[in-house]
Parts: sequence; structure tokens; C-alpha cells
Amino acid sequence: MIASVRGTARHVGLDHVVVEVGGVGLLVHTTPATATECRTGDEVTLETTMVVREESLTLYGFRRTAEKALFEQVQTVSGVGPRLALAMLSVHAPDAVRAAIARADLAALTKVPGIGRKSAERLVLELKDKILVAGVDPGVGVTAPSVPEDAVSQQVRSALEGLGWSARQAGDAVERVTGAPGAPSEVSAVLRAALRELGR
Repeated sequence: MIASVRGTARHVGLDHVVVEVGGVGLLVHTTPATATECRTGDEVTLETTMVVREESLTLYGFRRTAEKALFEQVQTVSGVGPRLALAMLSVHAPDAVRAAIARADLAALTKVPGIGRKSAERLVLELKDKILVAGVDPGVGVTAPSVPEDAVSQQVRSALEGLGWSARQAGDAVERVTGAPGAPSEVSAVLRAALRELGR
């Protein structure tokens, strides 16, 4: 198990970072928010979880232990795998996910692509008591991290589709963001704004 990695960020994508450790480049899947905190050429430290499959070894990385802990916790629920867990943390901050589970806010949970009402109910049923025992304030508001279109728009749409939204949902969100007054132009800013739009 690789619990953390520290090294130079050789490449930073919208949803992944390549970290060079001891001359080896490790591809680490992240949330868009985590990726935007990394800079190419800088040393980064990521808390990681390795998911082992018969055909692959996949690393998921987080800047904070709270994100990693929640990523692992939600996967104890039947039907929730690493991709869906990462989508949850891409749409909502960790405290917001815990708050939504603690107060059975199904509307907030179903804003995550891939989570329907039954999946949301299962998350609440299986995790609510554990979340409350941890002392999470169920009154915490659910806020989505921020997410727009041309070369930038295409990259953002691809990232959103990779997180589970349909091509139409991704395209509509990017169009709404890029068409707004004072629209952002950088990929990371557009992605954050589109994620906000999709979280409404």
C-alpha cells in the first residue's frame, strides 16, 4: 500500500498529477480542486490510496487526510467505488459530504453524477451514525467547488465527462459558464465554475 507520495510535480492535469518519486513518474488521480493546488515543477506531497485490480494498480491522491479518509469511508458502502467516491469529493467538500449524510440531504447527494436516490439513501443508512459519532455538525452547508469553452472548453468538458456527467450536461454547464458576464478564461477556473453550475 502506498500511503503517500512526495516529489516533483512533472505534469498537472485537470484531474490528475504526475509526481516524480525517485526517478519514477507516478500518475495520481485527484479531484480538480486538488490538481489546481499543484504547480508543475514544485514539490508536492499527496496522501494516497492505492486501488488494486486484477488488471491495474491505481493511485488516488489528496492534499488533506480528511479527504482521503472520506474517500475510503464512502467506499465501504455497497455500490460505491473509487471513481464515484472521487466524484463526490469533486462536487462537494468533505465537510459538506459528511453534513449531507448526517442530515439525510438526498438532494445534495444526488447532485453527484452516478448517485441516484437509492444510492443516496444507502449512503445515509450505512454512514449516518458513523458520521454523527465523529462529531460532524449536520448544519454545515453543502457547497460545491467551483466550474466553461474552445481549447479550454473542450478540456473542461472532457474532465466533466470523466467525472461522470453526460456530454450534454457537460456541454450545457460549460456554455452557461463561458457565456456569463466576466466569465473566467483559465481551464481550472472554468472547471470550478462548471462544477458549481452542475451542483445547483
